[in-house]
Amino acid sequence: MGKDKCSIVFTGDIGFDKYMFGKWDDEDLLSEEVLDFLHSGDHVVANVEGPIVEQPQNDIKDGVKQLLHTMDPGALKVLKKMKADIWNICNNHIMDAGEMGVESTLKEAAKMNVQTIGAGMNINEAMKPVIINEAGGIGLIGVGYQRACRKAFEDKAGCYSWSELDSIQKSIDDIKKTCKWCIIVAHAGEEFTSLPSPYTRERYIKYLDMGADAVVAHHPHVPMNYETYGDKFIFYSLGNFIFDTDYQRSQFYTDVGLLVRLDFTKDKLSFEPMGLKIERGSEHVVKGELPLIFRDVHEEDYNLLIPLSEKVFIQATKRQQAYLNPKELKGASEEVWEEHFTNPLRTGRVPGETLDFYIIRPIAEKEKLKEWQKSKLEDVKEYILSQLDKEPN
Repeated sequence: MGKDKCSIVFTGDIGFDKYMFGKWDDEDLLSEEVLDFLHSGDHVVANVEGPIVEQPQNDIKDGVKQLLHTMDPGALKVLKKMKADIWNICNNHIMDAGEMGVESTLKEAAKMNVQTIGAGMNINEAMKPVIINEAGGIGLIGVGYQRACRKAFEDKAGCYSWSELDSIQKSIDDIKKTCKWCIIVAHAGEEFTSLPSPYTRERYIKYLDMGADAVVAHHPHVPMNYETYGDKFIFYSLGNFIFDTDYQRSQFYTDVGLLVRLDFTKDKLSFEPMGLKIERGSEHVVKGELPLIFRDVHEEDYNLLIPLSEKVFIQATKRQQAYLNPKELKGASEEVWEEHFTNPLRTGRVPGETLDFYIIRPIAEKEKLKEWQKSKLEDVKEYILSQLDKEPN
């Protein structure tokens, strides 16, 4: 099938509002080293975090409505410069302009001869894979977490839900009928966390057990670890790529991220990462050090480290919630937080899948046992501890 080798570069989150608004006209937005890495791939999969549609800039500065993201068509020139020929549009913002926004995005993709994964005007479009007839065949699908990645139906635009396991199994099986490789691009996981919560990790491992060869994820807005699983890979989060808002700045490590290139032959899959840094002020994306968290964390170390990670994640969630609702939650007492985290509207909204603090909080309590000290992954410990009981600069 086509040539014997193929390389695909994957980006993290891309959004062009707030501090990035208008940066599509900045020729230096992406450094030469970043562009060179993007162009080192035969294909680039960009996470287009929101619909491409002509709308006024969102200038709301408080509450959850400040988190509505659309992308001005001017941003298309950056996607073109990146040579992004595949867009993942399965994310929690693609429906921020309603069905019209999805339709507009698909029209812009068609004009640029770009293929999309993960969302569409109906479930059949959302499920449709991109097939690359190279390196024995490579099939890609996009899936997104619930509730925020709103599901597509037969007659309704939206996303391919990461929870539709029977459908995802069929998608993998169909790809594997003609392709050597199956890659799942996932928009899921908890925002601003270092290691995946157990249900996220279990879900991605399940995809590999179902026949996928790699999972490449985004949504947390921070870089996370990766995990080798036999000869397969999970990249839990590539962090931000082109994205910067005050909501981001209220958290640690939202100005660093990764590009990952998957290199395929007909019988082998390998990868090459590159660290990124968003230079705040100029808002330029340049090559950076690989984040300390970007290490291969296997089950033994994961089990040791997850209580520490979840404790820090709860602190990040408190910052997030206080940022969005300062009148009620800034400087709140532990009693107020207890009520907040046990409110069914806040936690357990998709039990065992998303922001389930009934699972997360008992794990965080185990940090007191200090079992994480037994892990030999010193870089990972340093990265997580750098956030413990502190506030971002």
